[in-house]
Amino acid sequence: MQFEKMERMKYLAEVLNRASKAYYAEDREIMSNQEYDALYDELQELEAETGVTLAGSPTVRVGYEAVEELPKERHETPMLSLGKTKSREELREWLQGNPAVMSWKLDGLTVVLTYYDGKLAKAVTRGNGEIGEVVTNNARTFRNIPLTIPFTGGLVLRGEAVITYSDFKRMNEEIEEAETRYKNPRNLCSGSVRQLNSEITAERCVRFYAFSLVSAEGEDFHNSREEQFAFLQGQGFEVVEHYRVTEENILDTIELFEKKIGSYDIPSDGLVLTYENIAYGQSLGRTAKFPRHSIAFKWADEMMETTLQEIEWSASRTGLINPVAIFEPVELEGTTVSRASVHNISILRGLKLGIGDRITVYKANMIIPQIGENLTCSDNVEIPALCPVCGGKTEIRQVNEVQSLYCTNSRCAAKRIKAFTLFVSRDAMNIEGLSEATLEKFVDRGFIQEYADLYHLDRYREQIVEMEGFGEKSCNNLIDSINASRNTVLPRVIYGLGIANIGVANAKMLCRYFDYDMEQMRKADVETLSAIEGIGEVIGSAFVDYMRDEDNLQKLDHLLAELHVEMPSVEEGSRTMQGLTFVITGSLNHFAARNDLKELIEARGGKVTGSVTGKTTALINNDIASNSSKNKKAKELGIPILSEDMFLEEYGLAE
Repeated sequence: MQFEKMERMKYLAEVLNRASKAYYAEDREIMSNQEYDALYDELQELEAETGVTLAGSPTVRVGYEAVEELPKERHETPMLSLGKTKSREELREWLQGNPAVMSWKLDGLTVVLTYYDGKLAKAVTRGNGEIGEVVTNNARTFRNIPLTIPFTGGLVLRGEAVITYSDFKRMNEEIEEAETRYKNPRNLCSGSVRQLNSEITAERCVRFYAFSLVSAEGEDFHNSREEQFAFLQGQGFEVVEHYRVTEENILDTIELFEKKIGSYDIPSDGLVLTYENIAYGQSLGRTAKFPRHSIAFKWADEMMETTLQEIEWSASRTGLINPVAIFEPVELEGTTVSRASVHNISILRGLKLGIGDRITVYKANMIIPQIGENLTCSDNVEIPALCPVCGGKTEIRQVNEVQSLYCTNSRCAAKRIKAFTLFVSRDAMNIEGLSEATLEKFVDRGFIQEYADLYHLDRYREQIVEMEGFGEKSCNNLIDSINASRNTVLPRVIYGLGIANIGVANAKMLCRYFDYDMEQMRKADVETLSAIEGIGEVIGSAFVDYMRDEDNLQKLDHLLAELHVEMPSVEEGSRTMQGLTFVITGSLNHFAARNDLKELIEARGGKVTGSVTGKTTALINNDIASNSSKNKKAKELGIPILSEDMFLEEYGLAE
């Protein structure tokens, strides 16, 4: 029954969070206020019944904290590494006739959690096994961690903090700069958990999966690991997937895990086997390095030998040129593989690759093709002196002891095509009908050299109509879409320029700060930009570098001559809401949508958030007397609830 209630709680939290996102971020409703409140009340009741409150629940809001450094703390019980094997038969022999529990060996960052009086009291990373870093406030932002549990005694458990492959992919897709993308989920997770600012951790979608219980004051688990797992699940923790195994079924269970690995969304680098009988496992003691109650199983990589045929050099918008190994196709883990990234010049040289070399290839964690070993080491691959796309000169740059190849030509077509793709995207100029493939054709034919050229594609109407995939109608639609984009706003233009690290939010922030005055923005220095909240020195420097480049400025002038930029006039002293925070809920009378009211508040220096907290200045709700969750929260905190008319009157905006 407890498990069913918690599954219902997870479902309710997911539905309510989705509804809130639709309502506040996307300006649409997927349920009525009455439905939302009913589900919210049900969730609160279930939390009271179970004693569990998950971090992802809309009934709680985790406060963020920034620290100068993470404090260190010694673990009460040292965290030893596990002995390892790649042999399935050795794993079966290890059992010695004893039952055991087999689970995933997740690939993230191990964290130890401590609870007192039913509340999360402390979270510490594994560190070196003896001393870890205290990350309690960061742990409170993990997506699925229980902040309160029904068990009120002292509880200590261990688990793995992870970022799923799907979340990792989504976050990387939002990063335009290829070389600044995250390398793998494990490294991203480790950096996220150990952030000095917990607000950054909250954005990284970190999840926690318990894999062992260290102690639970006064609880009797009848000497069973399985009962410990069941207990943790009853407290609201998500635990690693696990199965009871014996000598008879262990090989079949390994095969069950193996079949899942290709589609499993949580990073894993093997399995863990732990004796079911707790006392028996503890009685075995430990070696100098490993405990004897558990052993890790690492997947034996399927290794195939093949011949390196060529190195392909792949250029990106930022100028980074990555080497890709092309080899005779081989079958690996059920699929045909013929290419693998070599990543950079340092790895290329370390492998001493040469065309015609015999190499071994495998799939890392049974997923990503990699070169294992070079059996020939002829080391004859020539690093191109010219970019494979534009023919411009290349250079090797070293960052943190890693050497990578770059194209030095600022007009490189690879850079230009990616830049144009960003420029026409939805959040920038929003020009429909210009895919990356189409832009590549236009660049190759000389139709576009800079952004302003997009607004003169009608000169090439006859050629475009004759191109594959086009016709009279699609060409007309494209020209219409281009002309429609001439009427725009400054944040779209700034974002569309593709300045390093200037995303949609930063573009809006910069425009508001400089009162939508392009000339002020052009003249801004790094010191001024660095002082803007949310910008900082790195972004400020990138912006100044862009605006100090004469070629960039000339192209920007050409572009602005094609556009009608609606720049909202900001009168002297109009930032009357600087430092104030508002929450908007319910239907509006004076504004067509909540976003309109939000923009009015932001234009005057204010901020709009989705939830009522102690920092909220006022809740704007035309239904002041309602018993909605936001009204209740505002009343509890003593936050004023204002109707639209009251808000407009109080802040001098009434007509």
